[in-house]
Amino acid sequence: MKNVVVTGAAKGIGRAIAIRLAKDRFRVLVNYNRSIDAAQKTVEEIKKNGGVAESYRANVASYPEVKKMIDDFCGKYGEIHGLVLNAGIYIRKNIKEMSLEDWKNTIEVNLNGAMYPVKAALNCMKKGSIVFISSQLSFKGSRSSAAYSASKAGVLGLMRALSLQLAPEIRVNAVAPGTIDTDIIANYTPEMRRERERQIPLGRIGKPEDIADVVSFLLSEDSRYITGATIDVNGGLYIH
Repeated sequence: MKNVVVTGAAKGIGRAIAIRLAKDRFRVLVNYNRSIDAAQKTVEEIKKNGGVAESYRANVASYPEVKKMIDDFCGKYGEIHGLVLNAGIYIRKNIKEMSLEDWKNTIEVNLNGAMYPVKAALNCMKKGSIVFISSQLSFKGSRSSAAYSASKAGVLGLMRALSLQLAPEIRVNAVAPGTIDTDIIANYTPEMRRERERQIPLGRIGKPEDIADVVSFLLSEDSRYITGATIDVNGGLYIH
């Protein structure tokens, strides 16, 4: 059985990814920071369907915590075959409202928190696939958070560099979601949802499973000749 680490896997996109990869016969480490109950529910859902998973609390913005998580998982199960760097925060404040602490926290979680698991895993990841979860806002910018847009653009720069540095043994790619039905749009009113659906060529807001299916592909042998790529999963909302 292959081993995969999914950060920020308690809820939303991360949860869907963890559940899908368990169906693909991966042993899944469900990383979380604060959402212990949600993480346990994710693990229970996986086990109920015959999959193998366990939860582990670690703040991805802390390298010592991340390294301990990776070392413990490796020590218990051996080589890691996949990493999915999904954990992130979105503080909705424009540049005038945003504090320096908001900026620092966003960069630490979204960008440092994407790099730390890779750095920690390299000693026990000899071959496999890494997938970063970025955002369409890394390309089009964000009216509500410069920090989020910058951090997710940084993730793509990191992905491209690592795809060159870790080839040919490890493939490195990214997924750039559009508007996905998670907590990040929980404040949408019904009219806001309808307006966004009108803007999307495929006519609907995305589901977390739409992202999970693409991540599954990027971790599979079906994507064996793909590295350094970003796959947009946004229903055509932003084409570039």
